[in-house]
Amino acid sequence: MLTKEKLKAQIENFPNEFSLEELIERLILVEKVEASEKQSLNKETISEDELDKEIEKWFK
Repeated sequence: MLTKEKLKAQIENFPNEFSLEELIERLILVEKVEASEKQSLNKETISEDELDKEIEKWFK
């Protein structure tokens, strides 16, 4: 979840001028990275071998 502190930190890293779209894209990226880290910590990921098998199914 986005907090004021995270928002402030992202804004501080931006140049003096930026578009709203750039900020939104950055915030979405931050949220996705945090969600991925949480999934990893909770062992909600699959191995590379399992991923390869899933990808093979897509192309059959």
